[in-house]
Amino acid sequence: MKRLLFYCLLSFFLLSVSAQKPDNRVNTLSSRLDTLIKYKLPVGSNVAISVYDLTSNRPLYAYQADKLSRPASTMKLLTTITALSRPEADEPFRTEVWYKGVIEQDTLRGDIYVIGGFDPEFDDYALDSLVNAVSRFPFSVIQGNVYGDVSMKDSLYWGSGWLWDDTPASFQPYLSPLMLNKGVVTVTAFPTERGDTARLECTPVSSYYSLTNKTQSRTPSAGRFRVSRNWLENGNNLVVTGNVDAKRTGTVNIFSSQDFFMRTFADRLQARGIQRIPVEKDTLSSDYAFAEFQKDSISMRMAVYDTPVQAVVNQIMKESDNLNAEAMLCRLGMQSTGKKHISADDGLTAVRAFIKKLGYKPDRYNLADGCGLSNYNYVSPELLVAFLKHAYSSTTVFQKLYKALPIGGVDGTLKYRMQKGTASYKNVHAKTGSFTAVNCLAGYLKANNGHQIAFAIMNQNVLSGKEARAFQDKVCEEIIKR
Repeated sequence: MKRLLFYCLLSFFLLSVSAQKPDNRVNTLSSRLDTLIKYKLPVGSNVAISVYDLTSNRPLYAYQADKLSRPASTMKLLTTITALSRPEADEPFRTEVWYKGVIEQDTLRGDIYVIGGFDPEFDDYALDSLVNAVSRFPFSVIQGNVYGDVSMKDSLYWGSGWLWDDTPASFQPYLSPLMLNKGVVTVTAFPTERGDTARLECTPVSSYYSLTNKTQSRTPSAGRFRVSRNWLENGNNLVVTGNVDAKRTGTVNIFSSQDFFMRTFADRLQARGIQRIPVEKDTLSSDYAFAEFQKDSISMRMAVYDTPVQAVVNQIMKESDNLNAEAMLCRLGMQSTGKKHISADDGLTAVRAFIKKLGYKPDRYNLADGCGLSNYNYVSPELLVAFLKHAYSSTTVFQKLYKALPIGGVDGTLKYRMQKGTASYKNVHAKTGSFTAVNCLAGYLKANNGHQIAFAIMNQNVLSGKEARAFQDKVCEEIIKR
């Protein structure tokens, strides 16, 4: 009896000790992430997190996962995944040149139309390719007009909730179906003799803007190098100021992208010896105007320039390009509605329909644009992860998206994060998103057990981007440890 009592007491003691002893199973991902949130979340801020194991098809962690947050540029995931999930996803972005009329004795008696397809990657090379194709036709005189067709989209050149004072920054373009060099001029300055103005080069070259050079070479007192313009007047006089002690580069957006495109197109036609002669009673005062092209029996396509969708997606994800995301949104609206004339809301309606398809209620969220510049956007980490789960489930969508996402410590907007020696290096493929007080990260990573994980981290009310990024990187490292 005493022996039985002894064994009972011993068993009870061992069980008590075992219960007090730390158990690795208790030290779970959830407890580690909870600890991070408690001790490492930037003071005064909040966060919402969703983590899902794609390999074992089960949720791993959620902290306020349904909390509405401003997504910043992680909004681009919703736009892009919706667009890539459509049957027409691989159709290129296309810009065309047509003429209507007849060619007689070196003269085109008719009109030329440049039809915009909202190609956000259309650059100097693309413009020259169109002009070269036109110049091969047997005429050097246009007895008619040169038109730009921008009827694809309404005339709203900014997204809902975009900040007026973000112009003339290059990340806020003036949207149009005809874009040249993203509606941005790049100014490169080279120093000359001390105190003299620097030598300036502008790309693209165009008569649409003017240039004022107020720089000083090798003169620190001249201040920081800066490129701006008289943007409060919607003017396009580029003013370059400051010290140039080495090669310097600055960018500035140009007011009215469609005019910038067409003025430069007309310049280059003239440079190739093609002149416009106004027809009798022609009231067109410029070398170009805008009108919608209507195909008829005397119409002929002169040139076409295509940009692959993957090139657009790469720029959206790697460099967080706002123009590319808005172009994708508008094209999505055209594809989903079948309409020739669309607005940004047509694209947003398609995203809302996709949210419903994934089993969520669109009315619980607010979608204002396709790129995340707007403060009116509100989504949740669980919704972002739902989109990432869907992309992972579709081989064609996932391949396009995954290769475009920034890689931790390697490229894009993650190039200078998650450096060599950390668990996240080359292991995280994710979209960043940030503006004042908002910092988000959403994408995929590979855990140490080989499982693929989808995650979304949405930091809000955090003024220190550095602290928010450090917190997110730690979260990723803990998930990788698994």
